Amino acid sequence: MNIQSLAQTDFYKVSHHQMHPEGTTKIYSNFTPRKSRIPGIDGIVVFGIQYFILEYLIEQWNKNFFGYIGNNEAQFRPKMRKDTVISKYKRLIDNTLGKDAVDTTHIEKLWDLGYLPLEIKALSEGEICPIGVPCLTITNTVDHAFWLVNYLETILSCTVWQPMTSATISLQYRKLLNKYAKETTGSTDFVQWQGHDFSMRGMSSLESACTSGAGHLISFSGTDTIPAIEFLEQYYGANIEKECVGASVPATEHSVMCMGLKDGELATFSRLLDLYPNGILSVVSDTWNLWDVIKRGGICEQLKDKILARNGKLVIRPDSGDPVDIICGTSFNFINTNYENGDSVIDEQYVEISLLEEYDKPLFKGVIECLWDIFGGTVNEQGYKVLDPHIGAIYGDSITLQRADEICKRLKAKGFASTNIIFGIGSFTYQYNTRDSLGFACKATYGEVLIDENSGYPLSEGEPFIEAQEIFKDPITDSGEKKSARGLLRVDYNEQGKVTLYQQQTKEQEKQGLLETVFLNGKLVKKQSLLEIRKRLEKNF
Repeated sequence: MNIQSLAQTDFYKVSHHQMHPEGTTKIYSNFTPRKSRIPGIDGIVVFGIQYFILEYLIEQWNKNFFGYIGNNEAQFRPKMRKDTVISKYKRLIDNTLGKDAVDTTHIEKLWDLGYLPLEIKALSEGEICPIGVPCLTITNTVDHAFWLVNYLETILSCTVWQPMTSATISLQYRKLLNKYAKETTGSTDFVQWQGHDFSMRGMSSLESACTSGAGHLISFSGTDTIPAIEFLEQYYGANIEKECVGASVPATEHSVMCMGLKDGELATFSRLLDLYPNGILSVVSDTWNLWDVIKRGGICEQLKDKILARNGKLVIRPDSGDPVDIICGTSFNFINTNYENGDSVIDEQYVEISLLEEYDKPLFKGVIECLWDIFGGTVNEQGYKVLDPHIGAIYGDSITLQRADEICKRLKAKGFASTNIIFGIGSFTYQYNTRDSLGFACKATYGEVLIDENSGYPLSEGEPFIEAQEIFKDPITDSGEKKSARGLLRVDYNEQGKVTLYQQQTKEQEKQGLLETVFLNGKLVKKQSLLEIRKRLEKNF
C-alpha cells in the first residue's frame, strides 16, 4: 500500500497551518496513555516508536515526498519531483475539500528543506510509562514547519497504540505466569515458552499482526506469527542466527486430522509420531472427541510406549469448550467465602466435589490429570506434580488473562505445577482492544508566536519577540480524562523513585529527565535493539 505521506492524516489537519495565529513558529506536543481500561494495568510498555520512525518518518517520507533515490548520504532528488508531489497532493485536496481549499506554500517550503525538521524525545523502549505520563514528545526545529508537529498526530497514534497495548498485555501474561511458576516449580525458566502467540489470523491487518506480534515477543519467545520475527530483524536489529527472536514447533491442524478420517485417528497419531521421532510435536486433539484421545484405554494410552520412546514431547492441543474446565476438570469448584470467627471473608480456595461415581470421567479430571494418570511424572521440591517430559498440553482458544489466572489457580489447587500447560494467546487477547483501552492521545501543550513589540499581535514590521504560549485543554463537560498537561514537559523520577510528569518547565528543565532524543531532523539518532529492550523489560517480570 503506497499512500503518499501527506495523505496519512485526517482531513481536518490539512488546514491547521493557516488556522494557527499569524507568526506561529513552534508547536510542542506529547503522546500519553491517559487512562487504563484494562484491569490491573497502571503503566504501559513503551514499544513501536522506532518502527514508526524508520518506516514512516524516514523510509516513506524520503521516498514518497522528498523523492530521494538511493540510501546513502549523496541521495539524488530529480528536480521534477517537487512539482509531481505538489500536484498529486493538490489533486487530492481540490477534489475532496474544494478547489484551492488549501494553499501549498508550506508544503513547498518543506520539500525545499529536504528533511523533516522535527525532534522526537521518548522513553527508552521496554521501559514502563505510568498512566498519565507522556512516553513521547515532538516539536519542530524549523519555524515554518510548526504545522508538521500535529499533522503527524494521526499516523503516530495509528501506528504505535497497538504495539504498545499488546506489549503491555503480554507483560501482564508474563508476570502472571512467572508468579505461578515460582510458586509451583521454584523457577521461571520455562515461562518464556509458556505464552505462545496465536493471534495473526485474527488481527486487523498484516501490519497489526507484525507490530502486535513483536510486542508479544519482548516478553516471550513462543510465536506462530512468522512476520513478527522478520519485523524485529528489520526494525530492531534482531538476528535469528545469533539470538532466539521467536520460535515454534511442528503442529497439526484439523484438516490434517480429518484427512486421516475419524476411524483412523489412532493411525494418524501413530503416523505423526513416526514422522517426527524427535523434538516437540503438537497435535490438535478435539477434531472429534478429545476424551477418547486422553482417557484410560484411549489413543494416548494405546500409543504410550511409542510416545515415551520418542526423543521429544507430544503436546496435546484441545481447541474448544471452556478452557478452564477442559484443562483442569470440574472436580474442583471455586468458593470465595470462608468463615473466620463467625464472619464471612473472601478467601481463594477450592473444594473438591465428592461425587465418586463421576470421578473417572475425563471431563471431571481435565486434560492435565488425565495425562498424569497415563504417563505419570514427578513431584518437585515444591510438592507439585510435573508431567513426564514426553507429554504436555497447550490450549489456544479464547484465552484471556482472567482465564489463564483461573487455570493456573485450579492446577495449583489440584497439586499440579502451572507449567504443565502452555497458553496460545490469540486475537481474542490482542485484537479486542482500541486506542482507548489505554487512553492514548497526542496533544499540544506549548507553542511560540512572534509578536511585534511595537504594534502587538499579529506580527507586523518591527523587532519581533517570541511569546511563549502554555496551552492546555480542560473540557468542563469531561470527567477529567481529557484534561491535558500544560507547557513544556519533563519526565523524571520523583523523590520516591517513581516516574513522574513535571509540567510548565523551563527550556533548560525540559532538556533534562528521562525523555531522550530519538529522532532529529530526518534521522534516527538513538537505535535500540530487541536484546536491549528485552533486558529493560525483564526487571518488570
